[in-house]
Amino acid sequence: MDQRRRNDWIWFGSLWTAFSAVGFYLVLGIDLLPAQWAHEAEVVDDAYILLMGLSIPIFAGVAAALLTSLLRFRVQVDGTPTEDGPPVHTNRNFVRLWVASTLMLALMITVNPGFIGIAELRGEPSADIVVEVQSQRWSWKVNYENGAETFNQLYLPADRRVRFDITSLDLVHSFWIPAFRVKIDAVPGRVTHLYVTPEGVGSFEDDFNLRVQCAEICGLGHAQMAMPVTVLAPADFDAWVSDLAEGA
Repeated sequence: MDQRRRNDWIWFGSLWTAFSAVGFYLVLGIDLLPAQWAHEAEVVDDAYILLMGLSIPIFAGVAAALLTSLLRFRVQVDGTPTEDGPPVHTNRNFVRLWVASTLMLALMITVNPGFIGIAELRGEPSADIVVEVQSQRWSWKVNYENGAETFNQLYLPADRRVRFDITSLDLVHSFWIPAFRVKIDAVPGRVTHLYVTPEGVGSFEDDFNLRVQCAEICGLGHAQMAMPVTVLAPADFDAWVSDLAEGA
């Protein structure tokens, strides 16, 4: 390997290392994700961090190759004539290594967080309470097991597994709680199910991500189709829902 090619690899390696270091710092060194208010949020965030960690070296390599080409092989300002480089033949060993590593990475991601993450999010088909949610342009109606109901307000108990039975009365909406990292469509004539286990006690006033937000464009009032979420201690939730049912 001649000195020029060696210098090219030094440029590439230095840029790749620098870009990778910056990427890992942004993903692992700075907490860019919002607060987690449910067990499911932990699963989703772990998957996000893993996928970002795997993609950073790849992205850094592509960026380093582009920048190396830009800096090392640009047209010279002194007017030095340029010519096509010699043809480069395929390196079969490199191709085999690239295909094998890509296949292994794809299989690993398919297993985890693919199959494992989805299984953990779905969990067992059982719940401590069932909450029915009806969507309609541009509002939400919530029904609890004892007959209590609210409009555009959702109250949940902490540390209890909740099953949402979600439907729509007009068109397709999407039930999304950013603080829980979960989302599912509300479809007319169909009931979709979503499981979540809230963690901690708080409300929309504490974190604006504690809200139900429609995530499917549904018309003029789509952006305002939001519902604040309040997570109560289990005893406080039981008392609240009992009082609401008695007053209904």
